[in-house]
Amino acid sequence: MTDIYIFDRKSVNQHHSRARELVDNHDFLFREIADRLGDRLMDIARDFPKALDLGSNHTILKETLGTRGGIQDFTVAKFLSGEHPKLPKKDTPPSNDVEIVSEIMPSVPQSYDLIISNLCLHWINDLPGILLQAHQSLKADGLFLASMIGGESLKELRACFMEAEMEIEGGVSPRVSPLIDVKDAGALLQRAGFALPVSDFDRIEVSYVNAFDLMKELRGMGETNAIHNRRKSFTRRETLLKAAELYQEKFSDSEGRINATFDVVYLAGWAPHTSQQKPLRPGSAVERLSDFLNTEETKLT
Repeated sequence: MTDIYIFDRKSVNQHHSRARELVDNHDFLFREIADRLGDRLMDIARDFPKALDLGSNHTILKETLGTRGGIQDFTVAKFLSGEHPKLPKKDTPPSNDVEIVSEIMPSVPQSYDLIISNLCLHWINDLPGILLQAHQSLKADGLFLASMIGGESLKELRACFMEAEMEIEGGVSPRVSPLIDVKDAGALLQRAGFALPVSDFDRIEVSYVNAFDLMKELRGMGETNAIHNRRKSFTRRETLLKAAELYQEKFSDSEGRINATFDVVYLAGWAPHTSQQKPLRPGSAVERLSDFLNTEETKLT
């Protein structure tokens, strides 16, 4: 694992733990994207009996997917902070969960037909390492399918807090996580050794009554600031009020509701297998593109 810590894993887990009891009131994005992942599974004409949910802190993904993709055995892998997990209390029912300590997955090579993750991986410090471990945990021709917050998500909130802090406090502090873009996501899949890697994204725009309503939603999702070098003190009241005022001025619609952008990056790749398509060797084509386009081919000199 990398020694560079972008996120404070203990804080991430605390935020998720506090939000677990509230998530049913703030689950729109989780359920919507889980459903879209399920649709992508349905587009693949094969079953994935043994699946691993990589990173969920609730049951939304399992509930939403149901038996799509032919899933029969569904294991959940939860990210813990650096400490080792506590022993279960007496009379605690046995769990089928996998515990990932310090972003190191238990060694279970070639164990799963499908590893799927829904809006979890944007909190990982060593994303290349986790992708590599996921690749190693898949059976040959197994599928890795994930969604994560990326792109320009919450660009409106980011801009308003930056302007408010500059005006009120004379400087800015890290508030919104660094986010991956589609090209980098595809490159990471290749680097991890996945075959036929694909990355793309959806942009979802959601409206809220005001900026405070949006911030309440983010807390209810467990998606509040956990950057390692963030300011540890509470945000000043004047800064919060100014950011909310700027948000209303710059990003409200005709009905006075503010708009928030969520970019969801999707990653898909396969554990290599001899049955998969291979790219043709350069120069091996037997048909010319110019013949299909009805044009003359010009050779470069």
